[in-house]
Amino acid sequence: MIRLGTLAGYPFEGPRVLSGWTAPKVPAVYAILSRNDIEGKPQDYSVIFVGHSEDLTTVGFPFKHRRSPAWIARAGDKYNLHVAYYEIPGGLPKHRQLVCEELLAIYTPSCNEEKFDKSWKDEWIGEYSTQVTDPLTTNRDPNSSN
Repeated sequence: MIRLGTLAGYPFEGPRVLSGWTAPKVPAVYAILSRNDIEGKPQDYSVIFVGHSEDLTTVGFPFKHRRSPAWIARAGDKYNLHVAYYEIPGGLPKHRQLVCEELLAIYTPSCNEEKFDKSWKDEWIGEYSTQVTDPLTTNRDPNSSN
Protein backbone atom coordinates (compact mmCIF):
# COMPACT_ATOMS: atom_id res chain seq x y z
CA MET A 1 0.00 0.00 0.00
CA ILE A 2 1.12 3.54 -0.77
CA ARG A 3 -0.60 6.64 0.57
CA LEU A 4 -1.16 9.59 -1.77
CA GLY A 5 -3.03 12.88 -1.53
CA THR A 6 -3.38 15.71 0.94
CA LEU A 7 -1.73 14.58 4.16
CA ALA A 8 -1.31 11.20 2.42
CA GLY A 9 -4.97 10.50 3.02
CA TYR A 10 -5.80 7.99 0.28
CA PRO A 11 -4.66 4.37 0.69
CA PHE A 12 -3.71 3.19 -2.81
CA GLU A 13 -3.14 -0.48 -3.57
CA GLY A 14 0.37 -0.98 -4.92
CA PRO A 15 2.67 0.08 -6.30
CA ARG A 16 2.88 -2.83 -8.72
CA VAL A 17 5.10 -3.17 -11.77
CA LEU A 18 2.86 -2.00 -14.61
CA SER A 19 4.18 -4.37 -17.28
CA GLY A 20 3.05 -7.48 -15.38
CA TRP A 21 -0.12 -6.10 -13.81
CA THR A 22 -3.64 -7.20 -14.62
CA ALA A 23 -6.16 -4.47 -13.86
CA PRO A 24 -9.11 -5.47 -11.68
CA LYS A 25 -12.67 -4.79 -12.86
CA VAL A 26 -13.34 -1.97 -10.38
CA PRO A 27 -14.08 1.78 -10.52
CA ALA A 28 -11.00 3.59 -9.20
CA VAL A 29 -8.52 6.43 -9.32
CA TYR A 30 -5.12 5.28 -10.54
CA ALA A 31 -1.61 6.70 -10.47
CA ILE A 32 1.25 5.79 -12.77
CA LEU A 33 4.55 6.00 -10.90
CA SER A 34 8.16 6.02 -11.98
CA ARG A 35 10.67 4.53 -9.57
CA ASN A 36 13.47 6.97 -8.88
CA ASP A 37 17.02 5.66 -8.91
CA ILE A 38 18.14 7.24 -5.68
CA GLU A 39 20.86 5.33 -3.91
CA GLY A 40 19.70 4.00 -0.57
CA LYS A 41 16.00 4.74 -1.27
CA PRO A 42 14.71 1.88 -3.43
CA GLN A 43 11.05 2.67 -2.70
CA ASP A 44 11.11 6.32 -3.84
CA TYR A 45 8.58 7.04 -6.61
CA SER A 46 7.44 10.01 -8.68
CA VAL A 47 3.78 10.35 -9.66
CA ILE A 48 3.86 10.89 -13.43
CA PHE A 49 0.20 10.38 -14.41
CA VAL A 50 -3.16 10.32 -12.61
CA GLY A 51 -6.49 9.19 -14.00
CA HIS A 52 -9.77 7.56 -13.07
CA SER A 53 -12.14 5.08 -14.64
CA GLU A 54 -15.47 3.36 -14.07
CA ASP A 55 -13.71 0.07 -14.91
CA LEU A 56 -9.90 -0.29 -14.77
CA THR A 57 -10.01 -3.18 -17.26
CA THR A 58 -11.09 -0.71 -19.99
CA VAL A 59 -8.24 1.79 -19.50
CA GLY A 60 -5.75 -0.04 -21.72
CA PHE A 61 -3.25 -1.27 -19.17
CA PRO A 62 -0.46 -1.89 -19.39
CA PHE A 63 0.57 -0.09 -22.60
CA LYS A 64 -2.51 0.53 -24.76
CA HIS A 65 -3.43 3.74 -22.91
CA ARG A 66 -3.05 6.78 -25.22
CA ARG A 67 -0.53 8.41 -22.82
CA SER A 68 1.62 5.29 -22.31
CA PRO A 69 4.34 6.48 -24.76
CA ALA A 70 4.74 9.59 -22.56
CA TRP A 71 4.96 7.38 -19.44
CA ILE A 72 7.72 5.26 -20.98
CA ALA A 73 9.63 8.33 -22.16
CA ARG A 74 9.40 9.92 -18.69
CA ALA A 75 10.39 6.72 -16.85
CA GLY A 76 13.18 5.87 -19.29
CA ASP A 77 12.05 2.24 -19.56
CA LYS A 78 8.68 0.48 -19.50
CA TYR A 79 9.92 -1.76 -16.69
CA ASN A 80 10.45 1.30 -14.49
CA LEU A 81 6.71 2.05 -14.53
CA HIS A 82 4.48 1.16 -11.60
CA VAL A 83 0.77 1.51 -10.95
CA ALA A 84 -1.25 2.13 -7.80
CA TYR A 85 -5.02 2.41 -7.58
CA TYR A 86 -7.60 3.58 -5.07
CA GLU A 87 -11.04 2.04 -5.19
CA ILE A 88 -13.40 4.51 -3.55
CA PRO A 89 -16.10 2.53 -1.72
CA GLY A 90 -19.46 3.73 -3.06
CA GLY A 91 -17.66 6.45 -5.01
CA LEU A 92 -19.46 8.08 -7.89
CA PRO A 93 -17.69 9.38 -11.02
CA LYS A 94 -17.68 12.95 -9.63
CA HIS A 95 -15.99 11.75 -6.41
CA ARG A 96 -13.28 9.95 -8.41
CA GLN A 97 -12.81 13.08 -10.52
CA LEU A 98 -12.38 15.28 -7.43
CA VAL A 99 -9.77 12.92 -5.95
CA CYS A 100 -8.01 12.85 -9.30
CA GLU A 101 -7.98 16.67 -9.51
CA GLU A 102 -6.60 16.92 -5.97
CA LEU A 103 -3.75 14.56 -6.89
CA LEU A 104 -3.08 16.55 -10.07
CA ALA A 105 -2.80 19.75 -8.02
CA ILE A 106 -0.50 18.16 -5.42
CA TYR A 107 1.87 16.14 -7.60
CA THR A 108 1.69 18.02 -10.95
CA PRO A 109 2.37 14.82 -12.92
CA SER A 110 4.33 15.56 -16.07
CA CYS A 111 2.40 13.16 -18.32
CA ASN A 112 -1.05 14.63 -17.63
CA GLU A 113 -2.26 17.20 -20.10
CA GLU A 114 -4.56 18.93 -17.60
CA LYS A 115 -3.02 20.96 -14.78
CA PHE A 116 -4.50 22.35 -11.58
CA ASP A 117 -3.18 25.22 -9.47
CA LYS A 118 -2.51 24.55 -5.77
CA SER A 119 -3.29 28.06 -4.59
CA TRP A 120 -6.43 30.08 -3.95
CA LYS A 121 -6.97 33.60 -5.17
CA ASP A 122 -9.32 36.16 -3.60
CA GLU A 123 -11.26 36.68 -6.82
CA TRP A 124 -12.27 32.99 -6.83
CA ILE A 125 -14.30 33.27 -3.64
CA GLY A 126 -14.60 37.02 -3.19
CA GLU A 127 -13.39 39.11 -0.31
CA TYR A 128 -14.27 37.64 3.03
CA SER A 129 -13.63 38.99 6.49
CA THR A 130 -15.10 38.51 9.93
CA GLN A 131 -13.91 39.17 13.45
CA VAL A 132 -12.20 35.80 13.52
CA THR A 133 -10.28 36.43 10.29
CA ASP A 134 -8.54 39.58 11.55
CA PRO A 135 -4.82 39.35 12.25
CA LEU A 136 -3.92 37.60 15.48
CA THR A 137 -1.73 40.47 16.66
CA THR A 138 -3.10 43.13 18.99
CA ASN A 139 -1.96 46.16 20.99
CA ARG A 140 -3.47 44.78 24.18
CA ASP A 141 -1.35 43.43 26.97
CA PRO A 142 -2.57 39.95 27.96
CA ASN A 143 -1.60 40.65 31.58
CA SER A 144 -3.87 43.67 31.91
CA SER A 145 -7.55 43.50 32.92
CA ASN A 146 -8.78 45.37 29.79
